[in-house]
Amino acid sequence: MERDSQLKLYGHVADQLKEAHAKVRALQVPESVRMALTRKLLVVTAAAKHDLPDAAKRLDRLMKDLDEGRFPEGD
Repeated sequence: MERDSQLKLYGHVADQLKEAHAKVRALQVPESVRMALTRKLLVVTAAAKHDLPDAAKRLDRLMKDLDEGRFPEGD
């Protein structure tokens, strides 16, 4: 049963990552902001390899920020 829940969470994170990447690509923001968001997505992807539940939480926060128009400042 544990494995089934892990697989479901993995599928959820994978679907959310696809959606997040699409949202970031579609944003009308400076390139530096887009790069900062892409780095955040890469961090979440890397975290998913080691701590899937934490990666899911990070991704949920990032998606909420995207939905509410809160973006990191570009360099």
